[in-house]
Amino acid sequence: MLLDIRFTLNGKPVAIEVDPRRKLLWVLRSDLGLTGTKYGCGEAQCAACTVLIDGQPTYSCMVPVSRVAGSAVTTIEGLAEGDALHPLQEAFVGHDAMQCGYCTSGMILGAYGLLQRNPDPTDAEIVAGLEGHLCRCGTHVRVLEAVHTAAKAMKGGGR
Repeated sequence: MLLDIRFTLNGKPVAIEVDPRRKLLWVLRSDLGLTGTKYGCGEAQCAACTVLIDGQPTYSCMVPVSRVAGSAVTTIEGLAEGDALHPLQEAFVGHDAMQCGYCTSGMILGAYGLLQRNPDPTDAEIVAGLEGHLCRCGTHVRVLEAVHTAAKAMKGGGR
């Protein structure tokens, strides 16, 4: 049975007729063409599929699309404002905090949630806040630097 599911996606209203049990990840990628959200494991073990639901980092591979009805969903594509990258995106680029890039969109959105809760985290708090985000490329030190840079920028301390 298909249902009309309505939510806000990256600041714009969306209505989609879909099986309400279909995972948000697949609705975003396959139905709505937003491929920045990645499929990693499908078991909430890697965080590659992280999106923001009402500002909270959430693994989209585990969320039935019916759960986002009436909610605001933000993907990596919606974090930037027009052509201006978000400070987290700028910092990840500026610190070369990625190699293959597969985990990057989820990690940036996870870091966004962390900085909303804690605008000036220590290294240990960043590590704890991003613990579920698997990355095998070895850019962990650069990720820490990027999050610190973004934290300063998000508080108005420069970009």
